[in-house]
Amino acid sequence: MGIFCFEFLLKVIAFGFVLHKGSYLRSGWNIMDFIVVASGVVTMMPFTSSDGEGRGSVDLRTLRAVRVLRPLKLVSGIPSLQVVLKSILYAMAPLLQIGLLVLFAIVIFAIIGLEFYSGIFHSACYNAHGEIENLSDRPFPCSNKSAATGAYNCEVEGTVCLTQWIGPNYGITSFDNIAFAMITVFQCITMEGWTTVMYYTNDSLGSTYNWAYFIPLIVLGSFFMLNLVLGVLSGEFAKERERVENRREFLKLRRQQQIERELNGYLEWILTAE
Repeated sequence: MGIFCFEFLLKVIAFGFVLHKGSYLRSGWNIMDFIVVASGVVTMMPFTSSDGEGRGSVDLRTLRAVRVLRPLKLVSGIPSLQVVLKSILYAMAPLLQIGLLVLFAIVIFAIIGLEFYSGIFHSACYNAHGEIENLSDRPFPCSNKSAATGAYNCEVEGTVCLTQWIGPNYGITSFDNIAFAMITVFQCITMEGWTTVMYYTNDSLGSTYNWAYFIPLIVLGSFFMLNLVLGVLSGEFAKERERVENRREFLKLRRQQQIERELNGYLEWILTAE
């Protein structure tokens, strides 16, 4: 903390605090550094208390959480990190539009799933004691339609397919309502366990037509829309890196022109003196 305070004092002495152009608080990175330093100094004051006890003490335990921002001071000293952070900030507006597009696609597929798959995940094989008969570590849906190709019919003797099960993941992985349907669709487009959801639908209804739902869902939702996020971030990163390089070249050229101007003025002064 002492190093941060010393750095703050040196910058204020060198650039000034806030009044003139180019002063310390006229830079966004310095504002972030100032917030980190100020929060650290306040939490170290004698009138603060971490347990809230004592007369005249102030409980600033919440403010101490700002200490986690101290590593952000490295951003102001590493240009490459500044490029990455600025790229993410500039990409917020395009990412918001992509997020709305992804949300629209999730709602559409959730409505379709709600129409075709509502209530199908609550059937399971029960034995004579009223317990679910598991053939694997987790229970899975079953079907009463013996003619459905790919559907699971209770093959264990003495079991029957009953609609009494709460469903996978305590009923969350389902298409029973629009909220759970959107969560299930989001799980599928992230490709985290989407095959399990597809197998559940196959066990309940058969595997004849389910591909017509899941293939467009994965292709459009995962391969296309989510990759748009990476495309936007990559594009903004390239633009920001180009801006930084152009600014570096501009400063280098201006420095050379300033040196040449001073050198020419010095030579003219020497010639005039002679």
